[in-house]
Amino acid sequence: MDLLLWRHAEAAEGSPDHSRELTERGHRQARRMAEWLHKNRPKKLRVLVSPTVRTRQTAAAFTQDFEIVPALAPDCGVADLIGATGWPDASGAVLIVGHQPGLGRLASLLLAGVEADWTIKKGALWWFTNRVRDDETQTVLRTVLPAELA
Repeated sequence: MDLLLWRHAEAAEGSPDHSRELTERGHRQARRMAEWLHKNRPKKLRVLVSPTVRTRQTAAAFTQDFEIVPALAPDCGVADLIGATGWPDASGAVLIVGHQPGLGRLASLLLAGVEADWTIKKGALWWFTNRVRDDETQTVLRTVLPAELA
C-alpha cells in the first residue's frame, strides 16, 4: 500500500476554522504540488479530504474526484487517519489531504514507531509505502516534498 500525506496549503487566518480559505500563495502551493502529483502519482489513487474548506481547495487543485471524510477534521488523531485509510493492509494507494498535528504524528508513528509532534509544512507531501521483507512489515519513506520544490 502507498500512503500519501498532503498538508493543506497556506490558508487565511480567521474564524470559523472550518471555513478558512486558501490564500493566493496557498493556491499557488496547491497547484505546484498538484502538477507534481499528476506526473508522479501512484495508480489507483484514492483521495480522502478533511471537511474543511482549505483542504477541499487544496485537493481540488489536483482532482475533483475526492471523498470528504469527517474523521479527517483538524482535531483528528492518528487512529482516525489509520482507520480512514486502512493502512497498511488496504490495496492501492491513498492520499490524505489534512492537517497538523495529526499528519505529523502519523508520519512519526510510521517512521519512528511512536507518536511525536513532527511538523509537516503547509502544502508539503510525504509519501510512504509498506513492504514485507523476511516476514517483517516495513515502512519506507519514498518522498518528502515541500510545496516550493514541487
